[in-house]
Formats: sequence, structure tokens, C-alpha cells
Amino acid sequence: MRFLIKQMWLFFFVSGIFAQVQEEVNPPTHIKTVIFKGPTEDQFPVVELREAITLEFDDLTASEQDYYYKIVHCDYDWTPSQLLKSQYLVGMDNQRIINYENSYNTLQPYSNYRLTIPNENIRLKVSGNYVLEIYNYYGELQFSRRFVVYRNLVTVGGAVRRSRDFDFLNEKQVVQFNINTAAFPVINPKKEIKVAILQNHFWPTALYDIQPQFTIGTELVYRYDQETSFYGGNEFLNFDTKDLRSPTFAISKIEFKDLYHHYLFPNQYRYDQPYTYFPDINGDFVVRTLQGEDVSREAEYSQVHFGLPYSNEIGLDNVYVIGKFNNYDLGEENKMAFNPESGNFELSLPIKQGFYNYKYVVERSDGTVDMNYVSGNFHFTENNYLILVYYRDFGELYDSIIGIGSVNSRNISN
Repeated sequence: MRFLIKQMWLFFFVSGIFAQVQEEVNPPTHIKTVIFKGPTEDQFPVVELREAITLEFDDLTASEQDYYYKIVHCDYDWTPSQLLKSQYLVGMDNQRIINYENSYNTLQPYSNYRLTIPNENIRLKVSGNYVLEIYNYYGELQFSRRFVVYRNLVTVGGAVRRSRDFDFLNEKQVVQFNINTAAFPVINPKKEIKVAILQNHFWPTALYDIQPQFTIGTELVYRYDQETSFYGGNEFLNFDTKDLRSPTFAISKIEFKDLYHHYLFPNQYRYDQPYTYFPDINGDFVVRTLQGEDVSREAEYSQVHFGLPYSNEIGLDNVYVIGKFNNYDLGEENKMAFNPESGNFELSLPIKQGFYNYKYVVERSDGTVDMNYVSGNFHFTENNYLILVYYRDFGELYDSIIGIGSVNSRNISN
């Protein structure tokens, strides 16, 4: 049984009294290399209250356009909370991003923008789910990104285990964990505590609404099997373009035209091959260059060419190249086209110099997305899991985050 998920990359609206879920909006084609991080290298900020987050992106028009930012506080289900802006912000948002520079000595001109929060205009007052929105001069939403702010009030410990379901014994991983509330008394944990579990910071497959199985004193215990299981997937594919002129193991040839063109070796289907451990960064990317010192301004853009052999099982279904570098966007820009001369699905994308993880996904004719048809599912796969603990007391207006936990499947056990 393949891993099928509904497409969750676009806005959807709920009629009547329900609020709009704040899905992430991906940028137009002239905005590239959106880097959004906290103190760690992960491209998803999970920060303690008053820690800094940084957003960076490039505008390939290089016209020094004005961009503005807004911040939306959300509840557990990512609908806007009932808080007023003055209740979750100190200062005012809708401010212009004033830190930007043009690229230096690059074939592809671009303007690099940088925003840090907190800054002299704004800081956050409460924990919880947040969405950072970027607008242009005309007030049009360009893109948005989720981030999470927490307070360290409870401790979370856990482990990743192999599934006990014989149908998925070699394909799934199970997250089991405990929440210790000794330092933060909870009266009714089934009503006041909620959790969300993410695999590799990927929201479309996050698990919600999981109740504790039982309590032992001040400890909430979650030792499920099927309810907290994820398909293991496979290690991400990768390439490295930090040196424009030197092919690596993944690059078959390099051509110089208007830009440098990097042609990757065609990849193979791995679902029917034995699992092979190959270290990755779980879909992430790192911008770097050997042709300059300031990677934000001096890293070059090159056209990266992807190739995947045609398969009769895919037929007329759509194939996409995704990773954190394009925020897993199933848009036309990332869709592959069949080339009858080579017999491959092919795609060319402008990508800034650096080290990138990517994978191929298949969108079936009924709209479902098969994330792992090309790569396969293996319980050995190294994945990182983030556990978010939400809290809402009786009468409060929003869901706060009172603790986080992180576990990795590198040392998976039965």
C-alpha cells in the first residue's frame, strides 16, 4: 500500500462560522531561496519566547522593491486566534523590510532581503503558532511561512520504534513519548493538553488530536502504535553546486550559457531496491559558494536539470521535484515534462549555489499525492520528529505551547 495524502499546499476556505486555516503560501517565480530559521540550521523556526528568527529571500527582478511583513497568531488548528495584535505583539507590524542589498558580481542579478524578529519595531509577547506574511508595495500577499514559539514549562522525552503492524513492519516508524508536567500542574490533561507530531518539519503529514493513553502521577504517556506512526520514506537525493565549474558525484556535466547549467545524472526508482543509508539533511538546503565570501550576495544562480526515467506505472500522472528549497510546492514551475528523445521526465530550475536535498513525488489523476512511489518506504530511514505540546486553560483565548520534544529514528528499536 502506497503512502497517499491529500494535497495540502493551497489555501482552502471554510464557510459559515469557521475561520480560514493559515496554510503556507508559496512565492511568485521571481522570489527565490526563502531561508527561514531560528538559532539552529533547520529551515523551520522553533524558538523559545524572545529568541530571534531570521527570514532571508532573493528577488530576481533586482529592482529594489519594497516589501512589508505582518504577523498572525494562530491556534492549535492554525486558524487565527482571538487575540488582538496588541495582545501578542509589542510594537506594530506591517513594517517595511529595510535590510536589503543587491547581488555582487553575479550573472543573475538579484536583491537579497533580510528580516530579524525581534527588532526595534516589534517583538512577540506570547507563545503559540505564528504565520509570517510578506506583502509587496501594493498590499498583495507574496508568500507566508509558519513558525512556532514555545515556553519551556514541561519536559518531553521519547523514542522512535519499528511498527508492530505486520503489514507495515518494514515501512513505518512509530513515535512514542511521555510529557512530564511536574513543573506545570495540569488539572484536566485530556481537555487542556494537545499535541502535534511532525516528521522532518513537514506540516501536511503532521499528526494531531492524540490523547494520552494513561497518566502516571504527573506524567502523560503516549505509547501508541498505529495512531503515532509515519511512513519512513527514504533518504533524500542531493546535489552540491558550491563550485560552479566542478562536477560532483551527482552532476554529469556543466555548460555555460546565459547562466551555468548543471545537469544531474538521471535518478533511479528506489522503491524496489534494498535500503541504503546515505546521510541527508532531511529535505533541507544550505546556500554556499566557493566563488565569494558573502553567500547572501555573491552566490550565483544556475539552471539545475533533473531527470527521471519514464515509468508505465506513472503514465499520465504528474511528477514533481520538491524539497525545502521550493517549500514542497506542487506548482507548475516544479512539474516535470516528458522528453520523448531521452525517455525521461525532465525539469530545469534556477537554484542558488549550495547543497540541496530533493525528492520526486507523483500526483495521481484523482488528486492524491504519492510521496514515496519513486523513493520507497523503509523503517531504517533516518528521520527527525518534533513533538509540540499545546495548552489552553478554561476561559483562555488562545493555545500556548508549553514544551517541545525532538527524537530521531537513527537508533530505531523494535
